[in-house]
Amino acid sequence: MPTKVSSVEFENIEEKEIPESQEIHGLNFLHDIYLPVSIELGRTKMQIRNIINLERGSLIEFDKLAGETVDLLVNDRKFAEGEVVVIDERFGIRITGLYKTEDILKEVRR
Repeated sequence: MPTKVSSVEFENIEEKEIPESQEIHGLNFLHDIYLPVSIELGRTKMQIRNIINLERGSLIEFDKLAGETVDLLVNDRKFAEGEVVVIDERFGIRITGLYKTEDILKEVRR
């Protein structure tokens, strides 16, 4: 059975004036949005048999050395790097470098 195709006419879209109280200045409207932030200490691959045998007290060796910089991830994307610090018995990160915007955008496009 042949498909019937008809032409469509769209109405003209009117430009509406936004009241100044609702006007958006730059990206300020994004400032209150929360994104997940995490630190990546390292990565490794393990065989399933070794993962199944993990128990309390087991050690997992990662690919980074003690004292190496760690990656700061925002929304699961590398954003910066830094060094781990302890502040009042809590871990934190001191930013030592930020990735270039172009590098972050290249990562997003993958």
